[in-house]
Amino acid sequence: MPKPFHLAWFMNFAVDDWNTTYSAGGKPWDGSFYVDMALSMERAGFDFIMIEDTLMMSEAYGESSEAYLKYALMGPKGDPAPLAALIGQKTSKIGVVATMSTLGYPPFMLARLCATLDHICKGRFGWNIVTSGEDLAAQNFGMDHLPPREVRYEMADEYVQLCLKLWSSWEPGAVVRDQATNTYADYTKVKPINHEGKYFKVRGPLNTTPMPQGRPAFVQAGGSPRGRQFAAETADSIIVAATGIPAMKEFRDDIRRRAEGAGRNPDDVKVFFIVQPILAETMDEAKDRHDRYFNSDTYIEMTLASISSVTDIDFSKFDLDAELPRLTTNGEQGSLDAFAQWGKGKTLRQLVKDRATRGLDGVIGTPDSVAERLGDVMEQVGGDGFLISSPFQKVNRQYINQICEGLVPALQRRGLTRTTYTKSTLRETMREF
Repeated sequence: MPKPFHLAWFMNFAVDDWNTTYSAGGKPWDGSFYVDMALSMERAGFDFIMIEDTLMMSEAYGESSEAYLKYALMGPKGDPAPLAALIGQKTSKIGVVATMSTLGYPPFMLARLCATLDHICKGRFGWNIVTSGEDLAAQNFGMDHLPPREVRYEMADEYVQLCLKLWSSWEPGAVVRDQATNTYADYTKVKPINHEGKYFKVRGPLNTTPMPQGRPAFVQAGGSPRGRQFAAETADSIIVAATGIPAMKEFRDDIRRRAEGAGRNPDDVKVFFIVQPILAETMDEAKDRHDRYFNSDTYIEMTLASISSVTDIDFSKFDLDAELPRLTTNGEQGSLDAFAQWGKGKTLRQLVKDRATRGLDGVIGTPDSVAERLGDVMEQVGGDGFLISSPFQKVNRQYINQICEGLVPALQRRGLTRTTYTKSTLRETMREF
């Protein structure tokens, strides 16, 4: 039997694929569209649905918000936490991961929110840990500029350790619910943490009961060396763009070495590679669908605006048909490196085309051909799974059905993905195989 791999989905609480034939019309704001999406994914056996987020309206591309609002790239967006609660209440097996930035929440508030959401989701909640990478986000929280990237990761290290202390501030057995003595909780087992670190000072204890998982599942995206180290030391799942088998294998092997070096079992750290399958009933139809969308001038501008927003680099200033100069950023350096593919001599236009399939060939075709390709890639890389997405996270019901009712059954027939859930919490589901 082949080794099974995991599936998750990367989306955001934003506008659907609103200006296409199969759309919800750009009004998904009550969350019901995404609840239906999660239910389809649950029937297909996905590990989790992950809700991306940002904390600003970008002006990185062309020094204007025009492209971001015209194409609904960076806004409008809803807060992921209420949507996570709604999905958690309407589902029973699939995990729900919300993006919450260490920039935007005091540690006590985030720890309390995570505990509340894990209760609502009955042990199926995950936190996508981000530090935010945009100065405009910092300016929404009283700062002129973000701290340097290395400092942000140092702050995140302390932030996560602080949250772990808060989640442990209620000892096992603290909730007694003893009717005879009219005692709900034993105060001797709920204690302050008195954390005084380099960046944070918190008394504690948390004023919510211990969550079903003990702590949420941790998801993280770390592409730079420092980001990889933080992810390897902290995360249950790491998400990264799929950029060809050699790079994927190098990334996973490096994460496993770093995790083992940090005293962790590397099998407990699952790497999910982002892919954007393009599916149709025939190969020619799938290629035609791909070419119509990804060769358009609109797609090029949307891609450059999108990569500008996460790197804080204005790509409107570069020649589309010239190679990019070597660049660094205080934004998401890992995203920049994955996009730029330094040393390969590709023009900016070619890099945009590569990003159309997230750098992994063979994911355009019929459900069976794409399933075969994904299985082959996992075998060569070693694991652990794929994070399904769509261009700019815009989805419609047709695409959801193509994945959940077309691709996933093709994977299941090959023994490559689960056909039923056997675990009750998200962390257990991710460690099932």
